[in-house]
Amino acid sequence: MAKWYINPHIKKGHIHKELQGHFSEHLGRCIYEGLYVGEESPIPNKKGMRIDVVEALKNIQIPVLRWPGGCFADEYHWKDGIGPKETRKKMINTHWGGGVEDNSFGTHEFMELCEQLGCKTYISGNLGSGTVQEMSEWVEYMTFDGLSPMAALRTENGRKKPWRVDYFGIGNENWGCGGNMTPEYYGNEYRRYQTYVRSYQPDKTIFKIACGANGDDYAWTEGVMKTTYTNAQKQLHGFMDGLSLHYYTVPGTWEHKGSATLFDEKEWYTTLKKTLYMETLIKCHEEIMNQYDTEHKNAIIIDEWGTWYDPEPGTNPGFLYQQNTMRDALVAAINLNIFNKNCNRVRMANIAQVVNVLQAVILTEGKEMVLTPTYHVFDLYKYHQEAELIESHIETKEIGVGEEQVPNLTESVSLGQDGKLHLTLANLSIEETYPIEGLFTDTQILSAEGSILKGNMRDHNTFEEKEKVKLEPFTKIKIVDGQVHFEIPPCSVVHLALGID
Repeated sequence: MAKWYINPHIKKGHIHKELQGHFSEHLGRCIYEGLYVGEESPIPNKKGMRIDVVEALKNIQIPVLRWPGGCFADEYHWKDGIGPKETRKKMINTHWGGGVEDNSFGTHEFMELCEQLGCKTYISGNLGSGTVQEMSEWVEYMTFDGLSPMAALRTENGRKKPWRVDYFGIGNENWGCGGNMTPEYYGNEYRRYQTYVRSYQPDKTIFKIACGANGDDYAWTEGVMKTTYTNAQKQLHGFMDGLSLHYYTVPGTWEHKGSATLFDEKEWYTTLKKTLYMETLIKCHEEIMNQYDTEHKNAIIIDEWGTWYDPEPGTNPGFLYQQNTMRDALVAAINLNIFNKNCNRVRMANIAQVVNVLQAVILTEGKEMVLTPTYHVFDLYKYHQEAELIESHIETKEIGVGEEQVPNLTESVSLGQDGKLHLTLANLSIEETYPIEGLFTDTQILSAEGSILKGNMRDHNTFEEKEKVKLEPFTKIKIVDGQVHFEIPPCSVVHLALGID
C-alpha cells in the first residue's frame, strides 16, 4: 500500500489559474475550422466563433489564451488583420503547410474570442521580422483610451473601448524560427522592444515575457539574463516579468517522432520519462535565473508544452494534426502536477495547441467535435485554479521497460477556494492497480467525492466513437478514522475533493 502524506496546515505556494493556459496559432486547423468558422458558416457560431468549442473550453475554465504564434508570430504583421475582411491581405502560410492565410481572424476576432471565453489575453509580438514601431503601435491600438492615431484607427474599425492585454511576449523562439539570434543579441533587442510595450492603463499593467530557452539550452537563459540585467534598474528586475521555456515530449527523434496511436509499452514509458524531464528543466533554468534575479521576481512561463508525434497519415504534414490517447492524458497529468509543485516560480503554462494541432484538447471535423483524453485531464485539474498548494508526498516505486523507468505515481494537492482539499493522482503503470492510504496531519476528513479518467494505453476518442474515454464518478473511497483509502486503477488519473474539519 502506497502511503500519501498530506499536511493541509503547510501551504507551499499559490497555484495561479494560468498554469492551465492554452495556445492557439495560425497553424493547420487550429484557428480556422477549429476556433473560427466565420459568421456565414452553417456551423453554429457567435460572431464567427464556434459555439460548441467555446462552450467546451468554458467548461474547463480556460484561464488564458496565447496568440497568434508560435513561429507564425514573428512573421505576423498585425495591420494585415484589421479593417474590412474583404480588403485584408491574403498570404501563404509558409511556416505551416502552405495554406492560404486570409487574415479574416485578426486582433478584433481574437479579442472577441477571449471575451466569449472569459479568459485573459496573451499576445505574442513580432520581434523577428517586425519593427519597434509596429509593436508599439499594436499595443497602442489595443489598449490606449485617449486621443491617438491608433486609438482612432481602432474606433474606425468598430471598437471605441480599448481591450485589456494581460500578457505580451516580445518575440517567440528567437533562437530559431524567430530570427536565429544569439542570446546576447536577443537580450539587447528585448531591452529595446520592451521599452515601447507601454502599459497605457495604470490599473492594468502588461506582464512582459522575454523569449526563453528551447529545452535544456541553459546557455540561452544565461545569456539573456546576463544581458537584460546588465545596468538594469533593480526595480525593473531585468526589464521583464517572465522568461519563457519551450519543451515538447517527443518519444523518438525529431525526424521520426513516433505514432500518436501505434506504440508499444517501451514507447509508453519512454514518453512518460521524457515528460518527467520537465521537472529538471524548471529547476536548472530557475537556478540560472536566481543568479541575476536575486529577488525571484521573474516568473518562468512554459508557454509551449505537450506531445509531438508524426502527423496522422493522410493529413497535411505541415498542419501537425495528431490523435490523442490515454498516453497523452498521463503526459498532461504529469506536467500539471509538476507545474503545481513549482508554482512559486512557474506562473503560466500553455499547452500546444488548443484545437486540432499537436496535443489538442479538442478535435473538429466539419460540424463535429470530439473531446480528447487531455481535455478530460484539464477538467479534473480545474479545481486547482487559484488554490493554495499543500505540502504532500507519496511513496513510489520505479516501473517500466528496460532502461525506461519512471515512478509509478505522480500527485499534487491544493486547498481550494471552496474550502475543500483537491487531490490529483496519476497512475503511470499500464497494468497494475495500487492501493493508496491518504494520511493527513492533524486533519479530519469528513467527506470524499471523486472523478476518474481511465482506459487502456492506446484508447482514444474518434468522430465515430466520441466517448470511449470519458470522466466517470470515482466512488470507491473509504474514510477510516478520518483517513482516506482507495485503489487507483492502471493507466488512470483521479481527482478527489475532500471535505475537512
